[in-house]
Amino acid sequence: MNSLKPLYLRALVVWLIFFPSRNLMCQEQNSFNILSVAFYNVENLFDTEDDPFTFDDDRTPTGKDVWTEEKYSDKIAKISKVLSEIGSDVTGSAPAIIGLCEFENREVLETLIAHPNLSAYNYGIIHFDSPDRRGIDVGLIYKKDIFAPVNSESRRLMIYEAEDPSKRVYTRDQLVASGMLEGEEIHFIVNHWPSRSGGEAKSSYRREKAAALNKKIIDSLYEINPYSKVVSMGDFNDDPANKSFKKILKTKASKENLKFQELYNPMEKMLKEGHGTLAYRDSWNLFDQIFMSRSLAGSDYSSYQFYRAGIFNKDFLVTPGGQYKGYPFRSYGYGGYTGGYSDHFPVYIYLIKETAPYNSPGGVE
Repeated sequence: MNSLKPLYLRALVVWLIFFPSRNLMCQEQNSFNILSVAFYNVENLFDTEDDPFTFDDDRTPTGKDVWTEEKYSDKIAKISKVLSEIGSDVTGSAPAIIGLCEFENREVLETLIAHPNLSAYNYGIIHFDSPDRRGIDVGLIYKKDIFAPVNSESRRLMIYEAEDPSKRVYTRDQLVASGMLEGEEIHFIVNHWPSRSGGEAKSSYRREKAAALNKKIIDSLYEINPYSKVVSMGDFNDDPANKSFKKILKTKASKENLKFQELYNPMEKMLKEGHGTLAYRDSWNLFDQIFMSRSLAGSDYSSYQFYRAGIFNKDFLVTPGGQYKGYPFRSYGYGGYTGGYSDHFPVYIYLIKETAPYNSPGGVE
């Protein structure tokens, strides 16, 4: 039992902080499983090989970025360190589920999870090649002992230029992974919506199309099971208050009084409080988000439920000085390789589940 105490005590502290109404100060106390789900835009995590079918020439040893094996290995080490630490102060472990974007291919993910920072966690990979012109994809890694995939697919986002409807915009697919999270059915959607290239207003229709596809995916899951547990995460290139979220997905900022099949976005409140995951011209945006179906935001303690969201912005991820002091410490800047991590901070949520009672002969220690 002693080996279980650290996790139990972390769960107990979390429960006391976030759910103080429950009386835990008794001989027989409830215990809880806690796990984290994270998302990270890893900022152009390319291998060093030239893919003749994509525009990856800059990220090669002879390209503009002089992307060498040494730099690639350094970035793999840094990204794996970040992933290993997200949520660990509460769960004592790396996330159970991690959505990723802006990496080049499956081989990059294989290299990432094989790094000593992550290898002990026995991660599996779900990945499909996207038609993005630069060759960047979205993917999911998961702890095999916690999540068992049942079905996965890549949903193509078909967008055409507003000025020329015959010209397609090649962008990232939306990855859908369904499976069993410690025996509970759950669905994850990983996104990397079209950028704001050309301006926010001019490009907004592209992200609204992406939001419509996301809604279509979620609605299709509701058709199979009206109480489906769905987590959608990604770099949306929109803030929680933009039209794509508020008018198309109709996300809500509070989980109180959520109606049947409505979507809860905890990041909207964080944005209103001034928090962000990336900075541009001294202004913060919260493009990296995780939102969920009502079935995950309720109060059924017998199954995994949401209780907290956060931005992982530890000091080592923050630019320490200079013009961009306080911004995310990116790996490439205007002057070349900086040795940082990414131009985005990761985001995460905790899920908590009540388990069998924990008997403590001396009460809470």
